[in-house]
Amino acid sequence: MQAIKKCSRVYLEAYTSILMVQKDRLEAFYGKELILADRDTVETQSDEILHNADKEDVCLLVVGDPFGATTHTDIVLRARALKIPTRVIHNASIMNAIGASGLQLYNFGQTVSLVFFTETWKPDSFYDRIKENADVGLHTLVLLDIKVKEQSDENLARGRKIYEPPRYMSIPLAVSQLIEIESLRKTGTLDPEKTLAIGLSRVGGGDENQRIVSGSLKELLDHPQEAYGEPLHSLVIVGRRLHHLEVEYAEDFAINRENWRAIARDVYGCTLE
Repeated sequence: MQAIKKCSRVYLEAYTSILMVQKDRLEAFYGKELILADRDTVETQSDEILHNADKEDVCLLVVGDPFGATTHTDIVLRARALKIPTRVIHNASIMNAIGASGLQLYNFGQTVSLVFFTETWKPDSFYDRIKENADVGLHTLVLLDIKVKEQSDENLARGRKIYEPPRYMSIPLAVSQLIEIESLRKTGTLDPEKTLAIGLSRVGGGDENQRIVSGSLKELLDHPQEAYGEPLHSLVIVGRRLHHLEVEYAEDFAINRENWRAIARDVYGCTLE
């Protein structure tokens, strides 16, 4: 709070996540005007943010932890190159709040990102990372794609600053893409009937916003989309090194408690009371 009040310019990064409070409420709280920083500002016009930052205090507010996105790391590196001193104030993010699922943080492996597929572009490198985690029994946090201030191919080619409506990947769409790649790879890593997963939305947003749903991939796919709540959504692929306390905790969120426990016991080999 005091750090923000001392700044002559305060930027609010507005594209790598969703802020669950209105900009004007933040301005009233901080007593400062907030300058919205979109993708172009942060990624290609960071000089604007760093302008005169060697002579006056400037800050960039982000949703989650500042080092949760490589874009923010790049800004720090640019500041260092210009001999501008920096200070980072850390914050909670989905990387640690995912513990709300009941899964232990030290049982997570590599985090992966899942992008929107198109008819001609279906990158599947995420599958290899999930399999590497699964092979040693670790959970995988899957971060779902966000499309904010994106241009169509035609508008991009014509240089027109016309942007598509925002899109946020839902859990059912994410699961359908995972299953699509599993049908091509056929390793069983993401077997829809035998793989447990947990879908989460607006973690930390209070009971009126947060949603957590657990089940097999098939159950998550078939579950009504409205049950997952508003974006942003995240997904966890449950690893085979599953502890009975994790099973019991996440059981409260299960679409079908009996099936959740049956897969944990019979497929994952988890000893349950």
